[in-house]
Amino acid sequence: MPNANTPAPKPIHPGWLRACHWLNALAVLVLVASGWRIYNAAPFFPFTFPKELTLGGWLGGALQWHFAAMWLLAANGLVYLALNIATGRLARKFFPLTPAGIWRDLKAALRGALTHADPRHYNSVQRAAYLFVMVDTVLLVLSGLVLWKSVQFGLLRDLLGGYEFARRIHFVAMAGLVGFVGVHLVMVALVPRTLLAMLSGRHTTATTNTAAQEAA
Repeated sequence: MPNANTPAPKPIHPGWLRACHWLNALAVLVLVASGWRIYNAAPFFPFTFPKELTLGGWLGGALQWHFAAMWLLAANGLVYLALNIATGRLARKFFPLTPAGIWRDLKAALRGALTHADPRHYNSVQRAAYLFVMVDTVLLVLSGLVLWKSVQFGLLRDLLGGYEFARRIHFVAMAGLVGFVGVHLVMVALVPRTLLAMLSGRHTTATTNTAAQEAA
């Protein structure tokens, strides 16, 4: 039984991180569903998305949802990045990162030998994935600004190869984000205590016991 005088363990995920995570989840859900409806109005690939998976009902409604979620994602992303840098979490959690480390942990993951005993520490594959989604989100917002106000953001439009090419960049960046979310959900299903940690911010009993057993 823990000593009553023992201080409570430090949260795995601080409150600001959990708030940013769930706001991002909401923003991404709205962005993807409304974005698919916008894409369906003028597809540039030989397919469209099922209407049941889209949001907005019609193009104008989808645009309103999309822009509202874009500002939420952009503002929340800036807060997330600023706090990660200010608290030193960015350097502590995501670096160092090397190609050799990513390859090693990827092979271990494919063999089912990659441990998730301590959610306080990210392996190289997780670090690479989270850094990717940060960069991908920046690309989504920048290309989205071009699609929203092409004339006002003329320099950015030219840097992204023009309006039509920016549309394709935006689509590919969206696909990358959806892919990340899909893998993320699979990993949560395989290791449910990571979801509990993101809700409560603290270790579950199962996590603590597993870590203790591996340390023994």
